Amino acid sequence: MRWFDAVAGYRPRRAEGLPPGQREVARFPRFSDEPLRWAPAEAPIDLQVTVDGEEQMRLGAQELSGFDQVERTHDFSCVTTWTYRNVRWRGVPLADALAAGFGSGFASELPRYAVVRAADTRTGIYLTEDLCDPSVLLATEMNGEPLSRRHGAPLRIIAPLQYGYKSAKHIVGIDFVVAKPDSTMGSKEHLRARIELEERHSKLPAWMVRVPYRMTVVPTALAADRGLRNSP
Repeated sequence: MRWFDAVAGYRPRRAEGLPPGQREVARFPRFSDEPLRWAPAEAPIDLQVTVDGEEQMRLGAQELSGFDQVERTHDFSCVTTWTYRNVRWRGVPLADALAAGFGSGFASELPRYAVVRAADTRTGIYLTEDLCDPSVLLATEMNGEPLSRRHGAPLRIIAPLQYGYKSAKHIVGIDFVVAKPDSTMGSKEHLRARIELEERHSKLPAWMVRVPYRMTVVPTALAADRGLRNSP
């Protein structure tokens, strides 16, 4: 893709029907607050689930295939104010997988916090009640194709009620813990990051970060493309 076509595709534009502060993009970026970070090499699905450091479940492709597969279409909204519309995801509701391992009523019995670990060493911090919401998906496909390295292969979280950094890519572990962990994103990561409440930052009000965030969209998206090209 030519450089100016990429810029045009990533430039946020006003559109009807978007959440507060959001703008539409024509191309779905590979996005991160560390855009030059490498993308993990393709590997089989291997998801470890622990509680207070003790392994409780391990899910691979075979285990996930035993659950009902669902397909859901959602807009994908990034905290930096861009939205890519009508993405089709296919996978297993995370709540179904956890209920099979922990039994019914599991969410109220697990520790309050959860850490989602990725193969590129990134982590995301969640309230257990948010991560166990019925809308959250363990996605293996996007728009009818297996997930690519660009978009989180082989397995990612899709949390449609939260900003995109809660839809962690390349996931390899979910750890439920009692004490709130530190975030690799620092104060930028809001614990809940709910789109409808515009929870963009853990300390700053949404109106204060909208414009600075929007100014980073195109350069960050281009840098993330470079990071993918340079990945081993």
